Amino acid sequence: MIKGKDIVIVGLQPWDISIGSNCKNIAIEFSKFNRVLYVNAPIDRKTKLFQSRDPNIKKRLDIAKSGKNLIQVSDNIWNLYPIQIIESINWIPSTTIFKSLNKINNRRFGNEILKAIQKLSFIDYILFNDSDMLRSFYLPEILAPSLSIYYSRDNLMSQPYFYKHGHVLEPQLMSKSDIVFANSEYLAKYALRFNTNSFNIGQGCDLSVFHPYQKNIELPDIDNIKGPIIGYIGAISSLRLDIPLLEKICEERPDWNFVFIGGQDQPFLNSSLHDKKNVFFLGMKDVNLLPNYLAKFDLAINPQSLNPMTEGNYPRKIDEYLAMGKPVVATSTLTMEIFKNHVYLGKTPGEFILLIEKGLIENSEKKKSERISFANTHTWENCIIRIYQIISDLFPNVLI
Repeated sequence: MIKGKDIVIVGLQPWDISIGSNCKNIAIEFSKFNRVLYVNAPIDRKTKLFQSRDPNIKKRLDIAKSGKNLIQVSDNIWNLYPIQIIESINWIPSTTIFKSLNKINNRRFGNEILKAIQKLSFIDYILFNDSDMLRSFYLPEILAPSLSIYYSRDNLMSQPYFYKHGHVLEPQLMSKSDIVFANSEYLAKYALRFNTNSFNIGQGCDLSVFHPYQKNIELPDIDNIKGPIIGYIGAISSLRLDIPLLEKICEERPDWNFVFIGGQDQPFLNSSLHDKKNVFFLGMKDVNLLPNYLAKFDLAINPQSLNPMTEGNYPRKIDEYLAMGKPVVATSTLTMEIFKNHVYLGKTPGEFILLIEKGLIENSEKKKSERISFANTHTWENCIIRIYQIISDLFPNVLI
């Protein structure tokens, strides 16, 4: 256990983000025994010019303007809203030129962090960077932390914005960091190419609301659907989900009803799934109701497309499904290997159909109990313990 240390966290997501955040969960765990400065990413000029009416951006600009931009959010966590506007430079074609101008942006950003560090009297602090390969590229040099950590939790190189300069900068940042942590084996293996101190720490999940004994409340849009109900909850995106596979299994098994909860992208809206009588798109739901909807599934699925975005990502929905004891059929990937004893893994429509049949038949109380127990090992506390163990083994002097 690391206690009494000061930790500076930078990343892609602000503290007031409305969705779940790995970085926030990690910050909260760190803060149980250490002081944490959680730094929001700075606003760039393009965002200020064109998105100033967005409530979240307006809030951040107003806080910055007030000068009271260092806010204590709990006993051991402070949140910094950067005042300095950085330049919008990602459009620059040359990575060499981008790096030169990015150093100026990083210096503006870093100087604000240094002021907050001084105000809080942080000493011998650890820098934890949550995938901010661009705006925080030079922070190890600017902040001179006692330990520099890079955290990789998504395959951002699958996104054009990050790939443009990130395919050069991220490996360099991994290389100059003291340690690289990742939340999947896929990302850890990628990081090992650039830093031998790269480790998979797994994924933590907050499963407090996903317990198997949900109160049975009336939900007319799903209560009127006969079983067996094969369900999916999450972003209904063609980048993440395999439309042809779904079309095939829904067509082959008209006796099963398929329920999708979440927002659809245009390819899904245009798909033949909307023509099938056994497919139901129920739209977005209040996050507090999701466990109640999940409780009504007979089996849950995660039919991912196989592409660079999905190969390296850890699907937290699997833990949520398992935490409620549901049988799960999912696309087989390297990341999904850790679930192989509790999730049915396949790739083709034929495999999915056979595995769904198997999952429905084998849904015993013993298997439900095993699924629940396994999901509840994926806690943020266990991830942080793994982080502490690795730091203690590699850099014991940092903890003195």
